Amino acid sequence: MTGDSDQKTTLYQWIGGMEPAGRLVEAFYANMDTLPEARDLRAIHPPDLTETKRVLTLYLAQWMGGPGDYSAERGHPRLRARHMGFSVGEAERDAWLLCMKRALDETIPDPRGRQAILGALAPLADWMRNQQPAG
Repeated sequence: MTGDSDQKTTLYQWIGGMEPAGRLVEAFYANMDTLPEARDLRAIHPPDLTETKRVLTLYLAQWMGGPGDYSAERGHPRLRARHMGFSVGEAERDAWLLCMKRALDETIPDPRGRQAILGALAPLADWMRNQQPAG
């Protein structure tokens, strides 16, 4: 993303900082709670999502170029290693991306910002798979 000047604008700056990142995470988990396609994905999360939401907000903010609070608190993200205890296949990847796409549509007004975030998250979500497709 670039702004009006020659300096690069981070996705974090583009969307408006921590508050919009938090709204994105809230919408993401609201979608996970309500979309039938995300039922199995939601089931692997704790009933109380308070801490999960806080951590994902910190992670996404840092991932988008914002403050390094996630790493300061939790160390290197090691996302794949942190998710190895869960079965992550194509269905989970697709449900996660569906929830995120809808959350982006609901919370990020700029279509270029939404596409940039989703375009960068899609390969990351695919890389998180630890189960091979059946067949």
